[in-house]
Amino acid sequence: MRQLRRAAVLRRQRAQRRGRVAEWLCLWHLRLHGWRIVARGWRCPSGEIDILARRGKVLAVIEVKSRGEIAAAASALAPRQRRRIARAAEAFLLSRPDLAGLDLRFDLMLVAPLRPPRHWRGAWRADG
Repeated sequence: MRQLRRAAVLRRQRAQRRGRVAEWLCLWHLRLHGWRIVARGWRCPSGEIDILARRGKVLAVIEVKSRGEIAAAASALAPRQRRRIARAAEAFLLSRPDLAGLDLRFDLMLVAPLRPPRHWRGAWRADG
């Protein structure tokens, strides 16, 4: 039983490390494409936002998904998680009224081994 728990802990640690590396890759990808990072790993009681980035009049709420294949990463965002991210985005805008006038967009960044991050703009809508 102890070995099973240890194996589960190691898998979780590897997944967390893979997630941190994926977020770092996405941050650099965004910066190289003219985005300014407003916040990362922003948390509130209703949820967490991986990356908030601004370019022009757009404020992108970006969820990063890393899997073995791009298709698996794309399908990893559940409707419940979308709702939590949308609620967190509302809370973020309440804490940053200076950004409230920007066009809010929900993006997804997909990361798979040996591929550059793929930025899926407007991946979902908060009301849908």
